[in-house]
Amino acid sequence: MYLEDEGKFEEAEAEFIRAGKPKEAVLMFVHNQDWEAAQRVAEAHDPDSVAEVLVGQARVALEEKDFQKAEGLLLRAQRPGLALNYYKEAGLWSDALRICKDYVPGQLEALQEEYEREATKKGARGMEGLVEQARQWEQAGEYSRAVDCYLKVRDVGSSSLVEKCWMKAAELSIKFLPPQRSLEVVRAVGPQLIGIGKHCAAAELYLNLDLVKEAIDAFMEAEEWNKAKRVAKELDPRYEDYVDQHYKDFLKDQGKVDSLVGVDVVAALDLYVEQGQWDKCIETATKQNYKILHKYVALYATHLIREGAYAQALALYVQHGAPANPQNFNIYKRIFTDVVSSPGTNSAEAYHTWADLRDVLFNLCENLVKSSEANSAAHEEFETMLLIAHYYAARSAAQSVKQLETVAAKLSVSLLRHTQLLPADKAFYEAGVAAKAVGWENMAFIFLNRFLDLTDAIEEGTLDALDHSDFQDTDIPFEVPLPAKQHVPEAQREEVRDWVLTVSMDQRLEQVLPRDERGAYEASLVAASTGVRALPCLITGYPILRNKIEFKRPGKAANKDNWNKFLMAIKTSHSPVCQDVLKFISQWCGGLPSTSFSFQ
Repeated sequence: MYLEDEGKFEEAEAEFIRAGKPKEAVLMFVHNQDWEAAQRVAEAHDPDSVAEVLVGQARVALEEKDFQKAEGLLLRAQRPGLALNYYKEAGLWSDALRICKDYVPGQLEALQEEYEREATKKGARGMEGLVEQARQWEQAGEYSRAVDCYLKVRDVGSSSLVEKCWMKAAELSIKFLPPQRSLEVVRAVGPQLIGIGKHCAAAELYLNLDLVKEAIDAFMEAEEWNKAKRVAKELDPRYEDYVDQHYKDFLKDQGKVDSLVGVDVVAALDLYVEQGQWDKCIETATKQNYKILHKYVALYATHLIREGAYAQALALYVQHGAPANPQNFNIYKRIFTDVVSSPGTNSAEAYHTWADLRDVLFNLCENLVKSSEANSAAHEEFETMLLIAHYYAARSAAQSVKQLETVAAKLSVSLLRHTQLLPADKAFYEAGVAAKAVGWENMAFIFLNRFLDLTDAIEEGTLDALDHSDFQDTDIPFEVPLPAKQHVPEAQREEVRDWVLTVSMDQRLEQVLPRDERGAYEASLVAASTGVRALPCLITGYPILRNKIEFKRPGKAANKDNWNKFLMAIKTSHSPVCQDVLKFISQWCGGLPSTSFSFQ
């Protein structure tokens, strides 16, 4: 010990060995970092100390950051675990993993997991380390470990790095790993890529393994519809309908109806309906077949009727025609009912409304003749509605020409025979007021009296109290529907009430309807005594008893005097609406009699 303290190391070494303490000599040289001497003594006299010398030497090398030298020494000392720990402590994970793989493979998986946890904690720097490690595994041909490492990379601010790593993992698995493993990797990578918005990259990966549906789904999620369609068409046509349906749903969800038209026109039309884009719907439907068009015309008409816009519903059928579809019958009836019940239509200004209703019903009846509904009860009812609409249109036209005032009045009176289809209170009011205006006071009194009875019945909610004695032996029906509401404003009802009361008190009128040569009520088509039915005049609706002008169409005729009066009024007034009535009669009745003047 004295010699060691004096620095006489060689002499001290000899003494230690002579005393049988070679380890003391080794430790002396280690303490003085005389590694060569320490190694020499250990190898010659104390082989168990060789490893300690190497470890001591390695520690010094580590302190000097000479990791390569330290690693060599520790491996010579057969202490790879120590080398591994030193590398870990120094953060040199790739070296630690390399040593572990070569010398302690049983610990590799645990070390790998530990490394990944550390890398994740360190964020971007840690991810770079993971990538570097993955590259090293790849270069070493350790593809499975490289794939695992690449898959562990997460987005910490660089999605391009992440994408590259995941793609690399997939590529390596497809090239070098068994099919089952590569399938697992691609199925794991695909959704990750989609998650960072790289749908097309995911789709291409899927296609590498013939995962057609997954590729299609990725393209569809990216709204790459053409690519999705092409993949389906070229690789698996079973999915063409699948893509089409998803495309339709996408367009619907996005409200892209214009694009949907080219894919599924019915779906597009339905979407227009949902969005309330009716004009667009009908415009698009007009380019389709008649059946599709009228499906949507009917839907729009129903919508308009619900909104109280019967005039627009009527205009639809003026524009597009009225097919003889039984499912449309209620629409036509409702339009008819709404028009005949609406206020403000007993005037010359209402002509075009009545003419539109008449023209639609004429078109419908012409279509019914050619359909399976020909001569059905519905057909007959629409023919009656057509006749009523013609009377109303002719009345409006006559109201525009002073010399046709009595024609207008007769038409109002004739309409009373159709009160089963008309609001009875409105019809009797209009007939009474018209009769009064032309001086037919007996008729006016009876009709307005009936009108007042009807207004009372509407208030009471029943027709049971009505007295029908004034209308015995006429074709004015007793059994009519009770109007749901008053069709004449209260002020006008009071005016009528005052007039009827005044006339009743005067007792100057005979409360009897005027009769003709048949002994029947002059406006009745049926003679009660004989049961013979006369044809109604096309101009007035009154029965034709003599001087009949017949038309080509059976059952259509006019009273010569009324006909000539109407023609004369057109000549003198040049009334466009009266000319239109004549045009309609020509169309309806198969032309005009040759005696008629030309109204062109």
